[in-house]
Amino acid sequence: MIPESFIQDLLSRVDVVDLIDAHVPLKRAGANFAACCPFHSEKSPSFTVSPSKQFYHCFGCGAHGTAIGFLMQYSGMGFIDAVRELAGRVGMTVPENAGPARGTSADTPSLVAIMASAARFYREQLKCSPAAIAYLKQRGVSGEIAARFALGYAPDGWQNLAAVFDDYARPELQLAGLVASNERGRLYDRFRDRLIFPIVSQSGEVIAFGGRVLGQGEPKYLNSPETPLFEKGRELFGLPQARRAIREHDAVLVVEGYLDVVALAQHGVANVVATLGTATTTRHVEKLLRQAEKIVFCFDGDAAGRKAAWRALENCLPVLGDRKSAAFVFLPEGEDPDSLVRKRGADAFRRIVAEAIPLSDFLVRELRGRCELDTAEGRARLVAEAKPLLEQLQSSLLRLQLVKRVAQLSGLSQAELESQYRLPSANRPASPRPARQAPSLFRPLLRLLLQKPELTAEIPLELLPDDSPEARAARELCSMIASSGERAPSCAQLIERCRGSEHEAVVTSAAAELIRHPFAEDTLDAEFRGVIGRLRESAERRSFALLQARAQRFGVSGLSDEEKRQYLASLASWAGRAKRSEV
Repeated sequence: MIPESFIQDLLSRVDVVDLIDAHVPLKRAGANFAACCPFHSEKSPSFTVSPSKQFYHCFGCGAHGTAIGFLMQYSGMGFIDAVRELAGRVGMTVPENAGPARGTSADTPSLVAIMASAARFYREQLKCSPAAIAYLKQRGVSGEIAARFALGYAPDGWQNLAAVFDDYARPELQLAGLVASNERGRLYDRFRDRLIFPIVSQSGEVIAFGGRVLGQGEPKYLNSPETPLFEKGRELFGLPQARRAIREHDAVLVVEGYLDVVALAQHGVANVVATLGTATTTRHVEKLLRQAEKIVFCFDGDAAGRKAAWRALENCLPVLGDRKSAAFVFLPEGEDPDSLVRKRGADAFRRIVAEAIPLSDFLVRELRGRCELDTAEGRARLVAEAKPLLEQLQSSLLRLQLVKRVAQLSGLSQAELESQYRLPSANRPASPRPARQAPSLFRPLLRLLLQKPELTAEIPLELLPDDSPEARAARELCSMIASSGERAPSCAQLIERCRGSEHEAVVTSAAAELIRHPFAEDTLDAEFRGVIGRLRESAERRSFALLQARAQRFGVSGLSDEEKRQYLASLASWAGRAKRSEV
């Protein structure tokens, strides 16, 4: 696996401005560079690249990252391939076996390494299996497409993975979902005599597998169980391979089977992903809407397909914004995307997708089918069933359109329907916005540390409690900087080291703020002293509040001598501050 030190050295040699400018022409905008975002459609540039921070951020869609992140998003590469690509650009050789993977230690078994070894084994076994190769040829899958999706084969037999792992009984193999045990405790390979589809995370690591029988057998598809690496409701098959095409079309097609994704890619329809043997979840939709403006769901035209489509619709409503859309395709009976594209070709399939039913039409059509609109009772049921759906819908503009349609069908006026739903009316002032929360005291500290990491030496760690995400992130940055030796890490290096951690979102958000509002170098030290002063005062307030609470509960006599001294000193200090503020 790639050592963390190599990644940090690589980022110090790569210029993110040169990298991005080769793909997206940049123009100077003050201290930074700007362009129209390559990840969403826009007319005014909101995509900003900071040469000093080696970080990019789009203030329109929120896309952000380092040079590694850009290649992953723009080119659809996995993490490891992005590192290889950048290393080749600057003449570095990736020492993949030089150390432990990120997030692991030398003596802690890595599930990621285990899954990578299993994936290599399955790929090699595919080359040695005439039956599996013949099956792929029969399905029209070329060697190039099989390699793109890293397809493999799990041979028949009970313990083939014993040839890969010295200790077949090691618990991590069961934890990774590769090995299972029967009621007598006998261990066996979970995947046997199956075509293997690796499921790859956004960082390019194999986290699970799907296996399909070559002939008859049940279950037709067998998936990895949920593991510390893998959660079905969060992951999608084929997303790393589809990213570039999704961006080019600004749309993504969601299908139900692994072979549907592979067959469509074989015919040039590349912006396709599949759910993993589970219904579409809100987290799936959120992930895809960060990639594209439109999601098209493709289902069978039978009752089961319509039921699955309705679940997908329900999970779209809470996250579908005004600028996003969803639509549904229902295939002819007995067809799936794989069979349809092989019979009719890519152009015919694209025409079917182009005629997808918009979410609003599908919603109204389904509701009408459930209600007898020629009766008052049926119209009342329509209003009742539409209510929870419209209340969930995030897009206020689409909700307004749907309210009008439901009002027409129910025979109510729009105002009457809005009063029943308690939705904002155009004739009624909107509810006041909730009061904004006071900004965290640790937010400016995070920005200061990203701009000038050397400041960490002057931060008393007792001022960084463990009771907020910003404080924990600041503590983690201090730890990273302190462990880096004499050479302080750059902003990009710190951001990349936070990839995949609980601190990633907080740190990248602070970096985006820093791009827009950097500290002036001549005022930076004064800003830092001010932040430390406010943190110290906040810590003193917390300490005084705790002592005061104890004094009120137990009396001053109930405090220890040291607590009494601190309490009286704090009283005197706050009294002095109050007096000075009056003056």
